[in-house]
Amino acid sequence: MTFVQIVDYETSRPEAVGALFDRYLEQSDGKRTVTHSLIGRDREAETHYVDVVEFPSYEEAMKNSHLPETDRMFREMVALCDGMPRFTNLDVVRDDHPGSLLADRVFDDIAVKGDLGAVAEVFAADYRHHDVMGPAGRTGREAVVEDVSMWRAAFDFDFAREAQTAQDDFVTTLWTWTGRHKGAFMGAAPTGRTCTMTGTTVFRCRDGMIAEGWWHYDALGLMRQLGARG
Repeated sequence: MTFVQIVDYETSRPEAVGALFDRYLEQSDGKRTVTHSLIGRDREAETHYVDVVEFPSYEEAMKNSHLPETDRMFREMVALCDGMPRFTNLDVVRDDHPGSLLADRVFDDIAVKGDLGAVAEVFAADYRHHDVMGPAGRTGREAVVEDVSMWRAAFDFDFAREAQTAQDDFVTTLWTWTGRHKGAFMGAAPTGRTCTMTGTTVFRCRDGMIAEGWWHYDALGLMRQLGARG
């Protein structure tokens, strides 16, 4: 379970605190278990700062706190603060990134269930489509409809999402695809075989919709499973 620590503190020496954090990052490089961190300054009180630090789990956070570099950084930070920093420890029970929700609809509703009506709800009208097995430079929602229709006509398939990360406007999903070959596909007659392949999809989101997508996967490996020679 993802773990987040919130550090709330007052300081009249923010530049010195920033320099301390920079030294800590350099000295603890390759040792830290932090996955993401950010620092915010209170708009209503210029000496009030809040740090939000994310870890893969509480156990990983404890490993990080026991690093000598972390202990030294904290003692130096206290000396730069106006009073003792306050800590709040949180187990993350829900983390909904808008882009992740859109990506999940692509895999679950559009691709697997075949809900092509959802394409207009998820993809921007000027969507740009990049696929290793398709022609370059396709744009528009129709590119999604064409690809989904082609794959669903050739396979009964499902996706297992192995990992997913979201940052700013981008969502990246690592997946494993499993499909039973039931229809003609890229010149290969139906074989009835069950095939698997791994791949990665990157979506760029804009204004609550997917504006661009990149699909990378082991197309050669799939064709070999279908009996194609290459």
